[in-house]
Amino acid sequence: MKEVIDKLIKNNKTIAAMESCTGGALANEITNVADASKVFKFSAITYCNEFKVKMGVDNKIISKYTVYSIEVAKEMSKVISDFTNCDYGIGITGQLKKADENNPVDNDNLVYISIYDKNKNFYYTMSIEVLDLPRSENKKYVVNKIVTLLKTIV
Repeated sequence: MKEVIDKLIKNNKTIAAMESCTGGALANEITNVADASKVFKFSAITYCNEFKVKMGVDNKIISKYTVYSIEVAKEMSKVISDFTNCDYGIGITGQLKKADENNPVDNDNLVYISIYDKNKNFYYTMSIEVLDLPRSENKKYVVNKIVTLLKTIV
């Protein structure tokens, strides 16, 4: 993550995140880096649909695609970028090997990630199949995948 933060500082770019299943793990990783405050503006943990919608995610998209979808991750990334006026917004939603009775879907092991680049009006997306690991380890696994993607973007 230090490499990502250093590149953001060098390029005078900012970043924000809206996390769901990772519960702030990405924000924690970012803020573990000295000088992250120069580029990291805000993080929201929107663990339930109600607060995704309150932050600006379109409920119609949640209803159409389910909260566990790349479409919702894209909405989250753009909404957080717009809310903070940051160059990059990151949206993370999905499940970490635990079915959600309030939002039933076929897969309980997929995490959807979107990084919105405001200046290019472009979404970098990926889906990650989490491993048969404890939740804390799967969160680290997802964050590492995001860091790898960020290195190619910023």
